[in-house]
Amino acid sequence: MVKAEPTYKEVCAGSTGHAEAIRLEYDPKEISYNTLLTAFWNKHNPTQGNRQGNDLGSQYRSAIFYHSEDQRKLAEASKHKVQEDYEKPVTTEILPAGTFYPAEVYHQKYLEKGGQCAAKGSEENIRCYG
Repeated sequence: MVKAEPTYKEVCAGSTGHAEAIRLEYDPKEISYNTLLTAFWNKHNPTQGNRQGNDLGSQYRSAIFYHSEDQRKLAEASKHKVQEDYEKPVTTEILPAGTFYPAEVYHQKYLEKGGQCAAKGSEENIRCYG
């Protein structure tokens, strides 16, 4: 069961059914969905299940939330293709997008608040806190 209007602390507890995610709006005339999928696969390890690096819990699972049948098909095809690069199974979930709940203001712009670069095109590694 997914909790409506969860707080960030509740999501971090791992009991709300939510995943930490971003909502990305894009112009397909400027960038293709496939290009976005490639960036997604290249920015994280999709074989770690309910974790990313040192962050553990179901809220850190790898997921793609699609908004159309075309997006679902492209996401599934890209997952199948990226699996060829890994010995372990790719655990990324591909699910219909539901309601997006933004994190509270104190958790917005997390990288910038921690002194890291969040600029478009930045290739700086993300440092974890905590």
